[in-house]
Amino acid sequence: MSWFKSIGVMSGTSMDGVDVAFIETDGVSAIRQGPRAFFPYSESDRAALREALSEAASLTDRDARPGALATAQALITGRHQTAVEDFLAGNGLTRSGVDIIGFHGQTVLHRPERRLTVQIGDGDSLAQALRMPVAWDMRAADVAAGGQGAPLVPVYHRALAEAAKLDLPAAVLNIGGVANITFLPKQGDPIAFDTGPGNALLDDLMLERTGTALDRDGVTAARGTVDELVLRQFLAHPYFLKPAPKSLDRNDFSRGAVADLETADAAATLTAFTAASIAKSLDLVPQRPTKIIVCGGGASNPTLMKMLVERCGVDLVSADSIGWSADAMEAQAFAYLAVRALNGLPLTFPGTTGVAQPMTGGIISRPV
Repeated sequence: MSWFKSIGVMSGTSMDGVDVAFIETDGVSAIRQGPRAFFPYSESDRAALREALSEAASLTDRDARPGALATAQALITGRHQTAVEDFLAGNGLTRSGVDIIGFHGQTVLHRPERRLTVQIGDGDSLAQALRMPVAWDMRAADVAAGGQGAPLVPVYHRALAEAAKLDLPAAVLNIGGVANITFLPKQGDPIAFDTGPGNALLDDLMLERTGTALDRDGVTAARGTVDELVLRQFLAHPYFLKPAPKSLDRNDFSRGAVADLETADAAATLTAFTAASIAKSLDLVPQRPTKIIVCGGGASNPTLMKMLVERCGVDLVSADSIGWSADAMEAQAFAYLAVRALNGLPLTFPGTTGVAQPMTGGIISRPV
């Protein structure tokens, strides 16, 4: 067995900053978790990314970078370079002591039904600037082959479960800007899909109403009352009738139905929408998981977690409580995926993205 030392860098749909994580792995089932860190974006960074999201809505060419997208791509690449350099320095790591960087970039458009997914961030420029190999653009091959291109993390969830000898069936729930679930059966391959909104709708509401980019600790939602009529309207969205595997763009859902609600009630209703759509997703897996392991930013929201417990009727635990990382899970996953890409191993599978056969992917850029 060959071990590889890898760093994953992840900027998710919440657009709050760069998660960085170091792992050692064989790219299969052997994993040693290392240090991790978070480097927040400034408000001006987030404003530039929101502008890029808006401009990306009209893209038809995944390589085009008009206007705000070119600016945001340079910003993303630069922020990730700085994050990796600061992470290396802060943890006593050297460039020569890391075999590969796994770079996700920032998703600005995800339309797999049009065989189109766009992540800004120039992996080749990052490799040259860092003087380190970089694996990047890991969704494109799957989407080009007819897959959803998301979620990508299930193969890492499976490896963690195997390493931990986790009792199955279980599920891993990631609540970022969009929420997704990985169902791990006793036998066979995982089933995975996006369940619906995660934090994005609530974050956008809070930014618009209060100038703060999130409902910290779910305090605002806890003061409000869920509007059950609006919640039913949300849950009538046709996405929830689609079979798995399936995936979402950050902007597939609108906050329009809560426009007339007071802020606390609007926050409570959007939080309940996330919880209810996750509970609804359990109808799409072959059997009820005995445990759901929660990671991502939503795991830190007590109001959301309380609603999930009430609606799912399943034991919910934070990834931290079983020795995993709730905050760094996706960064670790991209470190793991980078090693798999380096070794030509599949990243996506029929049960996780709907692709016809297991697919490898990613571009490997090396410094020259």
